[in-house]
Amino acid sequence: MERRRLVLLLVAVLAAALGVAAVFVYARGAETRAAEEYGTVRLLVATEEIAPGEPIEESLANGRVDLLPVPEGQELDGATDSTDDLGGDYARVRIYPGEQLIAQKFGGKDEVEADSDLIIPAGKLAQSVSVEGAARVGDFIRPGADVAVFLTQDGSSSKVLLERVQVLAVGGETATPGSGGDQGGETSLLTVALTQREIERVLFAQSIGSLSVALLNDQSKVRADEGVDGSNVFE
Repeated sequence: MERRRLVLLLVAVLAAALGVAAVFVYARGAETRAAEEYGTVRLLVATEEIAPGEPIEESLANGRVDLLPVPEGQELDGATDSTDDLGGDYARVRIYPGEQLIAQKFGGKDEVEADSDLIIPAGKLAQSVSVEGAARVGDFIRPGADVAVFLTQDGSSSKVLLERVQVLAVGGETATPGSGGDQGGETSLLTVALTQREIERVLFAQSIGSLSVALLNDQSKVRADEGVDGSNVFE
């Protein structure tokens, strides 16, 4: 009786092993049949995001592009397996992971399209304004802050130009030449959200004087008035 149980157990183990082997052989055969039926081609594909203006050599060196299998019939027009076919050395637009690299998205450096991450309020335009460095309230001005813009005409007057505008970006400093023995100072760039009319006012104001800004909060009170000049500076 004991011997019979042992035989049955061995038969069951053998049957299970044969079953696993059969499934494995079938699966491998299915993969082979699928490959033969559908096929794949190896193409250049972005594995990470590529920024506009990035050289293709840099993308390759940093592992942002790789030759990957793509099912036949899913390759895009212009897709390639060689950088020589891209038609240019620089990404013209932003390319996202999983995208096939195609010639239309590459070109010369002068063909790179503008790519802005600024979120501009509806109805407004983004305009960079050069302001006196000492009037930036140190490093407290950040994107999203509100500021008032003042115009100072040298030796003439100072007044509010714009009562409240939103800052979109902060950055960039340029040296401003001084007159005579003056070595000049530092001006900073603020990118702010303005209407067309406000931009026109700013551009003209920059031609007749210097601009500065004051940081505002929700309770700040600013209103345009006659400003201050030599006749009322002590009032």
